[in-house]
Amino acid sequence: MAAKSSIGGARSFLPAARTRAAIAKRLAAQAGRMSTAVVNEMEIRHPWYTNLSAEERSWVSMVANEGINGFVEWFADDDASELDPARIFNVAPRSLTRKINLHQTVDLIRTTIDIVEEQIGKLMPRGDRGVLQTAILHYSREIAFASAEVYARAAESRGSWDERIEALIVDAVVRADSNEDLLSRASALGWHTQAPVTVAVGAAPGDDDFAELRKAAERLGLVAMAALHGDRLVVVLSPSSPDAEPDEQSTLDWLAKLAPHFGDGAIVVGPLVAGLHRASESARAALSGARSAKAWPEGPRILTARDLLPERALAGNGQARRELVETVFKPLVAAGGDLLETCVSFLDQGGSVEATARALFVHPNTVRYRLKRIAEVTKHSPSAARDAYVLRLAITLGRQHS
Repeated sequence: MAAKSSIGGARSFLPAARTRAAIAKRLAAQAGRMSTAVVNEMEIRHPWYTNLSAEERSWVSMVANEGINGFVEWFADDDASELDPARIFNVAPRSLTRKINLHQTVDLIRTTIDIVEEQIGKLMPRGDRGVLQTAILHYSREIAFASAEVYARAAESRGSWDERIEALIVDAVVRADSNEDLLSRASALGWHTQAPVTVAVGAAPGDDDFAELRKAAERLGLVAMAALHGDRLVVVLSPSSPDAEPDEQSTLDWLAKLAPHFGDGAIVVGPLVAGLHRASESARAALSGARSAKAWPEGPRILTARDLLPERALAGNGQARRELVETVFKPLVAAGGDLLETCVSFLDQGGSVEATARALFVHPNTVRYRLKRIAEVTKHSPSAARDAYVLRLAITLGRQHS
């Protein structure tokens, strides 16, 4: 809490204790009228005050009233007493700092001081006014320091609490424990729980302070939750606007800018999912990819979980195996036109169009046309080494399950 005033109470203004006590007594008699005037002025000056609930307005009124009573006591203070200006905030519950922000608290203090100065000029004897107006300026400085400390401590406490909640949410996402409690916790942090979500996993940085990562995400129009999961950093990302419609390329662009906040090594991005309640799907894919990424060290630093389907499948990930079959093998079979036979032959012939044409007894242009169709159907070109690897593994898995 704020320390006692360093200016020696009212003795700095009035050398005579009897005179000071007399003025303080007259001031105390007018404290109620001053409090009423402050509340009336708050209603006129500040729309945010009138938008509060009746209970919250009463809290603000209590703080203003305590501030005026505190000024009376502070003015009458002698060196033996321990008056703490921050005590005026103790009359309201701590939750008031969530309802009334620091800017609004400054409005409250400024309005109170203005009205008290005005009322001193109206209600107090002419001989008391000069010293009281000087005193209120000194007292307002003490209150300003006290309010700054109250809000700094509240922000520090809230920040620590938010980080703990974040860690719990990320852990629930990783464990696929996406229940209503998770959604309510996320809502408390300002998340739009139905907005698109993706999860990224990479090596943990050198420290566990993720404030800069969150700020960087905010500059990109995102909200982020981050937590350590073993030696990996798990980051849950979502657009700030619930109406945003990002795609896979968007997630890669986000991570390209957020990459400096991860440790060295690959960063794997899970698929976009609709809403935080499905974030565990993206997390499972990203974590599976992160575990398998070391099998492809030649790959780019930022990868989607789909980029690592072969490595994930070979590592035993059932979802990756199913995805290879469903998105590569089955479309290839369904397309007909001898595309599966051509793909296998082309791979067997070491990627030679002419050798494939001879093996299939077709013209080389027919092979070229079929290769183009294979790329259109599966999104993987047999002529590209990495894609050929994906196709070969998808065909093998598909045949095993057919």
